[in-house]
Amino acid sequence: MTTDAAMLLHQWLSPAFPVGAFAYSHGLEYAVHAGEVSDRATLEGWLETALRLGAGRSDAILLAHGYRADPAELAEIAELAAALAPSAERLLETEQQGRAFAETVNALYGYDLPPMPYPVALGAAAARQGLPLADTLRLYLQAFAANLASAAVRLVPLGQTDGQRAVMALLPTCAALAAEAETAPLDEIGSCALSIDIAAMRHETQATRLFRS
Repeated sequence: MTTDAAMLLHQWLSPAFPVGAFAYSHGLEYAVHAGEVSDRATLEGWLETALRLGAGRSDAILLAHGYRADPAELAEIAELAAALAPSAERLLETEQQGRAFAETVNALYGYDLPPMPYPVALGAAAARQGLPLADTLRLYLQAFAANLASAAVRLVPLGQTDGQRAVMALLPTCAALAAEAETAPLDEIGSCALSIDIAAMRHETQATRLFRS
C-alpha cells in the first residue's frame, strides 16, 4: 500500500470522518446493561463473536463485492446488505453511516454514489479511488472493532488502556477475516451471533440509552 493510499484509508476510517460511528454501539449498550460485557475479557469475547460470526465477516464480504461491482450489481448488493440487518436499529446504523459516508466522498471527489449501507459504500468508493481492497478490508474491520471498544470504554466503564488491549488482541482476527472476505462469494454470507442480534433488538426498548443502536 502506498503512503497516499494508507493516509486516505486512515482518513476515511478515522473517528473524525463524519459518518457518526460514535453514536452507535451495535447492541453493546444493552449487553453492558445486562451484565454480559463487564471487563476487558468479556469485551474481547463479544467483539470476537461480532467479527467472526456476526456483522464483521458479513460486512467485509459485502465490502469486497461492492468494490468489484458495476452499477447494477452495486444496487443489488446494497439491497442484500439492508436485508441482512437483524433489527431496526442495526438497519439504521448501517444505512445512516453509509449515507453520511457517500455524501462526504461525493462532496470531496465528485462521485455520484447513492445512499447505501456503509460497507458497500466504502467498497464502492475505495474502488473508484483505486485503493487496495486487501488494506481496505483490514482497516475496515479494525475500525469496526475500535469503534465498539471505544463505546465499551464509556459504557462499562473500561479504562482506555484496556480498550486498546482488546483491539490489539483482535488484530489477527481482523487480518484473517479480511483475507477470507477478499475472495468469498456472496452465498457464503451468514451469521450466527444470536445473543448480539437479540441485544440489538432489546436495545430498542431500553429505558436509558446513550447510543442509537
